[in-house]
Amino acid sequence: MPDPDYFVHESSYVDEGARVGRGTKIWHFSHVLAGAEIGENVSIGQNVNVGGGAKIGSGCKIQNNVSIYDRVELEDEVFCGPSMVFTNVYNPRAFVSRKHEYRATRVRRGATIGANATVVCGVTLGRYAFVAAGAVVREDVPDFALVAGVPARQIGWMSRHGDRLEFDDTGRATCPATGEAYVLEDGLCREAGQA
Repeated sequence: MPDPDYFVHESSYVDEGARVGRGTKIWHFSHVLAGAEIGENVSIGQNVNVGGGAKIGSGCKIQNNVSIYDRVELEDEVFCGPSMVFTNVYNPRAFVSRKHEYRATRVRRGATIGANATVVCGVTLGRYAFVAAGAVVREDVPDFALVAGVPARQIGWMSRHGDRLEFDDTGRATCPATGEAYVLEDGLCREAGQA
């Protein structure tokens, strides 16, 4: 059997039936279950579990001690910080089987989830949203929103580059790192020139 075009550390397991993209690296003590879908050039840190019903897009970075459960979908270029937590059952009990009640969680392109944050199942994190370390997310997060706290509340906006945006009186902001322009309309942030 030819060598796969991705790397798996000798202490990790990728079950037959999992799909792993070219250039992906799976580090120490991780397990990818049959049925999981992982894109290209993904970095999966130490002690990561990827469920059989999970989907991970290309270019994602999954730091140590993260479990991506069934019905969790990460679009491309998502960052999951160390020991952050996803769930898939809203009201778990050890003695009640609720696999048929799994709620889908979607993390849209480019979003960041900080270390030790918790994302309660059934929510969507918008494009380039930024969840602060330790936050507990129970509701959908808009594109480019910065949320923090327990429960998580929006405290600002972030650029694609990951810098805080400061809007002027006309509802315009510029990323301090890249110069990209943003517009705030009807309480939502978007890139200038995008509909």
